[in-house]
Parts: sequence; structure tokens; C-alpha cells
Amino acid sequence: MSHEGYDHTAVEERWQTAWAEADAYRTPDEVDDPTYVLGMYPYPSGKLHMGHVRNYTITDAYARYRRMRGDDVLHPMGWDAFGLPAENAAKERDTNPRDWTFDCIDTMKGQMRSMGFGYDWDREITTCVPEYYEWNQWLFSRFSEAGLVERRDAEVNWCPSCETVLADEQVEGDAELCWRCDTPVETRDLDQWFLSITEYADELLESIDDLEGWPNSVRQMQRNWIGRQYGTTLHFHIGGQGPVEAFTTRVDTIHGATFFALAPDHPISEELAAKDDAVREFIEEEADPDGDEPNGVETDLTATNPATGEEIPVFVADFVLSDVGTGALMAVPGHDERDHAFAEKMGVDIEPVVAPEPDDWDGETVPDAPDVSDEPFTEDGVLVNSGAYSGLDSETARERLTADIESATESTQYQLRDWGISRQRYWGTPIPVVHCDDCGPVLVPDEDLPVELPEFINTTGNPLDAAEEWKRTTCPECGAPATRETDTMDTFVDSSWYFLRYVSPDLADAPFDLDRANDWMPVDQYVGGIEHAVMHLLYSRFFTKVLADEEGLDQREPFTNLLAQGMVQLDGEKMSKSKGNTVSPQRIVEEYGADTARLFMMQAAQPERDFDWSEEGVKSTHRFLSRLSDLVEEYAAGDVETGDTESGRETIDDYVAAETDAAVAIAGTEYDDLTFNVALREAQDLVGTLRSYREHAEPHPAVYERGLDVAVRLLAPVAPHLAEELWETLGRDGLVVDADWPTATADRETVERRRRLVTNTREDVRDIVEVAGIDDPERIDVVVAPEWKYDALEIAIDSDADNLISELMGESHIRERGDAAADYGQDLQANREALQETLGDDDEYDALRAAAWLIEREFDAPVRVERADDADESVVRKAEPGRPAIDIVE
Repeated sequence: MSHEGYDHTAVEERWQTAWAEADAYRTPDEVDDPTYVLGMYPYPSGKLHMGHVRNYTITDAYARYRRMRGDDVLHPMGWDAFGLPAENAAKERDTNPRDWTFDCIDTMKGQMRSMGFGYDWDREITTCVPEYYEWNQWLFSRFSEAGLVERRDAEVNWCPSCETVLADEQVEGDAELCWRCDTPVETRDLDQWFLSITEYADELLESIDDLEGWPNSVRQMQRNWIGRQYGTTLHFHIGGQGPVEAFTTRVDTIHGATFFALAPDHPISEELAAKDDAVREFIEEEADPDGDEPNGVETDLTATNPATGEEIPVFVADFVLSDVGTGALMAVPGHDERDHAFAEKMGVDIEPVVAPEPDDWDGETVPDAPDVSDEPFTEDGVLVNSGAYSGLDSETARERLTADIESATESTQYQLRDWGISRQRYWGTPIPVVHCDDCGPVLVPDEDLPVELPEFINTTGNPLDAAEEWKRTTCPECGAPATRETDTMDTFVDSSWYFLRYVSPDLADAPFDLDRANDWMPVDQYVGGIEHAVMHLLYSRFFTKVLADEEGLDQREPFTNLLAQGMVQLDGEKMSKSKGNTVSPQRIVEEYGADTARLFMMQAAQPERDFDWSEEGVKSTHRFLSRLSDLVEEYAAGDVETGDTESGRETIDDYVAAETDAAVAIAGTEYDDLTFNVALREAQDLVGTLRSYREHAEPHPAVYERGLDVAVRLLAPVAPHLAEELWETLGRDGLVVDADWPTATADRETVERRRRLVTNTREDVRDIVEVAGIDDPERIDVVVAPEWKYDALEIAIDSDADNLISELMGESHIRERGDAAADYGQDLQANREALQETLGDDDEYDALRAAAWLIEREFDAPVRVERADDADESVVRKAEPGRPAIDIVE
């Protein structure tokens, strides 16, 4: 150690070696008190960035804390190793994706080790090796046998740059750009493999309410993505086309339907485009579903309103989407904002058929129709201009119209679509299917799995199409020549169950050991980015439910608690290579140490908040760690003058002991809640208290040493290397990673009352000194309130009587205080909503005596703390529970 700052490089290397030799983070398979802590595994892109470091410091700190609490902790790490970026990188460098990926893994794993992350590396998984992706293929077969796999021709999102299909969730923004390369996405018709996630749509939606440990924002994003709507499906007859199905959630407005609209890719629209130049030109050149306003073209067709029999014009409109509802809709401009805007633009009639319900509505009278010429009325109300249905409320009208219209049926629609997993790329899991001219698509038998990737061929398009020898095979059913499926799986398949593989990573005959999975699952604490709120998290929930149904998994949800960590920013902007505003984790480790980087990030903000990287903040954190190491070293070397309780400083000892307990009580609850910044503030404040204690008095050795011991343990989850060094310096046995979490003799509520008392008292002294203009006080008297006031306060807090003073006066020992009791009772009555529990009179006296040295040091004057019985009555009158009287003698 150096007095100018400890040698972080030597310390970190030493303890990383010690942890490895002690196998400190190995998790046994059979445990009594399992706690599963997991960070979303990374894509091996080459180097860790600060977002990685923050994510994995959060899980590491929490895992270390739970270990110190006595839990058996599973804290593994692996690699989301398949994916198009590696394939593109390999093409650019004329290498192969496997070598590129494993080079990146080696680099990132070394960086993780240098950060001191406590992973059980014996459980490491890598999704691009056959030992892992064999089970993707096995699961595909099980999903197929359960009727959850379908192959069909479908219109798909196609990235022309990546030359692959994208899921809806991978198309970003109004401009519809590829999430990987920002290329505008096109649509194509291709044969695709789908997993039938819609079969679980209702359960996925309804069980969101049970995810109480998830952020509300993530839960709402999933609700919106599933997008369940209850409504009515009914037919509008289009001349020359027959009945066309439409879905509406507002069939009560059907009498106000003044036009019918088709999506540009609706079959009728495409048929019209072949013979109508205006329709073709609109579809090919003008339609813009993401435009600022709806646009369309009128056709020569009309549709018959099934409720009124009226003929209404048919439009092809770009605000109608083929994958929402049925791709056709009845448009009611009087009661829908989008329809209203379109009708105004196209000169279509706007008719009101629902009016706001009057305040004095009798349930029968038909109110006046609203004026909808400028804006629609979009709420439920009472029907008007609706024939026999006028005068009905909207809900009743929906029920009756659905029953009365011949083609109408109740219907539930979802925005969620089945999950297209086909990707036209090399670096992914081969879909275990062969295509036979006679038998069609046939699953590869389990005994022939895995279907391994062939050698990489650097070519345009899908390299598997160019692997002619690999493609040629025989049909498992008839033995005839057949061709392998050349699509690979979406890499979200890999991550939809990887958390199960960690419980038995070397298992050779199943994807996971069911008994162990049932012991460990669900993951107790999961941490990752908000960008995965829909895709990864939704797919993982889907897989878990299927595995519960098909394989006997006990749990139907994968993650009990979810934390979506915020971004690390620089000058208010997200760090990004393209912006040139990144900070290298490796540089920070080399210059300041891993513990400094970890501690700075954890103390800067709550984990879910964004925060700005600050070089000065990093330096300040390093200085703090150096000061702590000096405190411990100097004490261990015998360089601190200590004294015992006979020195007359026992109240100071009491204060430091109490503050040590307070730090333990508060930090523990904050670590439980993952509010590391508050927990770390307690540890840092304790270190500051210990420094002041040493400077102001000869500290009691037991009190001082316990304070140092506690500070080290409170910091150990976040700054583990230095904590190990200081733990050893203090002469403790074993590793701090195996140490017990410290215990406190006071609960948090009591601690906070004591602190509030001391803080308020110090502030009151400051106010009096400032207002009275006292430059050099001779003595400061602090007088605790009389016991009867504490009794009165307790009665007031517990009472629900209207006349509090009368209730107080019912107590003889309070009533006998006369005017003083009446005055205090009036104060309590006036402030009943703001009353707070305080310490008792004896505890307040002890707490103030213990903290008196802080006031003495600040004002350079002796402080006398007195009980009410020992003080002047004129001063006692001013004292209240939690707010002692202050008398300053000049």
C-alpha cells in the first residue's frame, strides 16, 4: 500500500488469484437456500463497454451481498454467441464467424475477470457450440410435436443489407429501419417457420399482473405489444366481391359508418390495382402507413352497411394495416380521430351517432346529437341517429347489435403475431428439418441431433445455400434423397431458455436437469436493458410456459424480479462508438482500479436511472478508497492512539457505536432493494465518522475496530478486492466474500428517529446562533422534553377522536400539567396529520448526550444535555418530543 493511494493493480491481481485458488464462486448443485442472480448475457462484440460493466456490477454486488447473508447463490455467465454481426465481421475480414466469436469471447472474459466479477465459470455456456444449439433443435422438435410450429408462406420484414428476415420487434421507428444496421426494411413473401406464441397470448397477458417485481413500464410495454382487444367481427358486402370481414371494438357506432377502408395489401386492393391505375399508383407510390396524416384513394366499389342497408364508398387507405384486425374496417369519422381526419381530407360525410351521456339522463331519453364537424366524440355515451337503437347506452347497444346483425360475432383480436424464427443466415442454429419431395418437411430425429453447421463459405446471400454437400441428405421417413432446411433460427431462441441451461451446463442427454431447474427457478433477480422489454422477455416467458406444459417445469414465469438498468452517459448523451464519446473500462481499471470503477457507478445513481460519467467523480472515488485503506492500515500498525471508557469520552464512543449500527441497519435494507447508492452512502458516511472520531478523541479500540470492520464489509459487495485486502489487514480469518453480513442491535425505524433528532437539534442550534448573532457561545444547553409530553404525543398519534384535547385531559398525569398540557394539546390537535413517532425520553437523552461532541466541535463550546427534571422550567416549556429546547449562554 502507498500513502498516496493503494496499489490497486497488485491488490486486484492478488485477490483474483486467491478467489480462483479457493474456488470461491463455485455453486454446488445441491443447495438448501438457493438464490439465482443473473445479468442478461452479452453478445461477444469484442470488448466490454460501460453499459456491460454497470449491468454486471449490479448483479455481482447483489450476488456477493446475498452470499454474505447466507444464501447459496447461483451467479453464472455465458455468451449470446450466434448472430449476424459476427457473420458480417467474418465476411469483412475474410475469416469465419466461429474464430471471430471466440476471439471476442476471450477478450471479454479477460475483461470480466479483471473487473472481479464473481461468476461460477464452471457453468459458462456459449450458444454457438453444438453442445448448446443441439437443444435448440431438440426444443424445436418438442414444440412441433405440441402443435406449436408451423411453416407457411408469409409476408416478412426483409433487410436488404443483412439479407435476412426480421421479426416485427426488430423493425425500429417510424422509418422502419433494421435494428442492426439502420437500413430501410422491405417486405417479401417467403416460406417461414413460425412458433405459435399466439396460443399463449391470453396467459402471457393475464399473468403480467402477477409480475409484481417487474417495472411497471416493462409490464405495460408487454401489454401493449400483445394488444388484446374485445370487439365484434362482422361482414360488409362489397359489390362484385362478396362479404368482407371487418373487426371493430365500437359496433355501437355502426350507424355512423360513412365509408369502408381496405389495407393497400388487402387481396381486393391488389386485384383493383391490376386494373385501376389510380389505385395502383397510390399503393406503389403514395401509401405511407407511417405518414403524419392518413391518405387513400376512392375505388368504384361500394359496401353495404349490415345494420342500415346503406351503400357506402370503399377506399384503399394507408392507415389500415393488414396485420391488425382483418385488414378491412368500417370507418366512423364522427367518433374516431383518424377516420375524422381522413373524411375531412376526402370530403366524406361525418355523422354523429353517439352523444355524451347527460348528467340527469333517465336511461331512456334520446339526447341531442353532438357537433362532430370539427372533432369527433370518441367516448362511450348514448346512441342517437341509430334507428331502434337510439337511446341505448353504448355498452348495451354493442351487445344488442352483435346479437341482431346476422354476420356479427363476438371476437377477440391481438396485435401479437406468431413468432417467425426463420433467418437466411449462416451463423445460427440450423432448423432441424429436411425437405423430401414425397414426404414434405420432416423433422430430423433426436438421435441425429445436433445438425451441425458446415464450414463457412464467404458468399453473398445465405452461405448455407452454397453448402451443397451439407444440404444433400436422405429423408428420415422414406430414405429418399432430400435437402436440408437452410434457414437458421432467430437468435432469440437461444436466449429464451439459456437461464435453464446454467443449472446443468454439461448435461448430455437433456437441455437441463428438471429437478435442479425446479430447485433454482425462477431467477430471483434478473438485470438487463430496457431494450429487451418486448422481444427477449416476452419470448422467455413463452418458452417457460411451454416447458411447464410439455416438460414438467414447475414455474410458469422465468424471472421473479427484473431490474432494467439505466444508461451510462457522457455529457448527457448515450455512450456510442459512432459518436466517439466512449470511455474504455480497461483504461479506468488500469489507472484507478476495478473497485474504483465499480464503486463510482454504483454510488452515482439508482441502478435504473441514467447517469453521466465523470472523470472527477472517478478520481474522488479513488481518493475515498485510499483514505479508507489508510485508516485501516494505520490502525492495524498501531499508529492510532486509543483509549478506554475511563477517558471521559464514553458518550462519543456510544455515538460511533450507534452510527455503526445505523449504517448496518440502513445499508442492509438498501442492498435488499438494490438501491446501492443509498447503501454505499451509509458506508462512506461511516468512514467519515470514524475519521472524525479519531481526530476528536482517543477512540475506544473495540468501537473503532468494529466500525472499520463494518465499513469493510458494507463495501465488500461493490469494492471486493480492497475489502479482501483490508479484511486481512484487520486480522480476520478467511475471505471477506465468505464473511457474514454484519448485524445491528437497532432496527432502521429507531435509527432514523435518532438521526432525525440529532440533525434537527444541530440545525436548531445553528439557527439560534445565526438569528441571535452569537459569535462565541459560552455554553449550549440541550433540554429533553418531560415524560408526559411523550405520552401525549403517543395518544395523539393513536387517537381517532374528534376532540383530541378532551381525550388528553382524560389522562390525570397530563391534566395536572394545567395550561402547559392545554397548550401542547392544541399544538397536537392543529398538526395531527404531520405527527411522527419519536424516541422515548430516555432514548432521546442518551442519543443527544452521545451526539453532543458534534455540536461542541462545530461551535467550540461545551454542551450540556439535561433531562426535564434537572433543567430550568422556562427552558423545559419549549421542549417537545423530537425537538429539545435549546438554551445558549453567551
